[in-house]
Amino acid sequence: DARTKMNFEENIIKRQNSSEYFDTVIGHIEDIVIGEEFQRMVNQFMECYYYEFEPGEENKIVYTEIYQKYTNMIEAHIVEHLNRKMSCFDMDLFAMELENKKTQLDGEIFELLYTLTDFLAFQDMVLDYKAFKEGAYDDLSKGISV
Repeated sequence: DARTKMNFEENIIKRQNSSEYFDTVIGHIEDIVIGEEFQRMVNQFMECYYYEFEPGEENKIVYTEIYQKYTNMIEAHIVEHLNRKMSCFDMDLFAMELENKKTQLDGEIFELLYTLTDFLAFQDMVLDYKAFKEGAYDDLSKGISV
């Protein structure tokens, strides 16, 4: 059938240009995560759950539950937006490319993406947010005059 043939051809094109495909997806994800809607969603999530986490404490079962809510929320948001922007978005292919390139990639966008696959990266992010909320980080802008 024509639809199967088109999907087959789309998959061949994606695999041939996997690096270009990966870069395109990353560009779209960057656009998504700098958006107000995404920032608000993540901040609301952090506000709801950061108090549950304690530094240096053994992992509680509730941490896993919160992590699953986070990954489901972020993935659903990103996939929904990518499906609107790209007719041939394939999460499995993208995840495979991300894993293959893990040692070569650096930057805020990849730190965010790793929080979706690495619980410890997520936990560090939540604990950093908690430290910031509780004033444990010094405000680096104090004492700076323009």
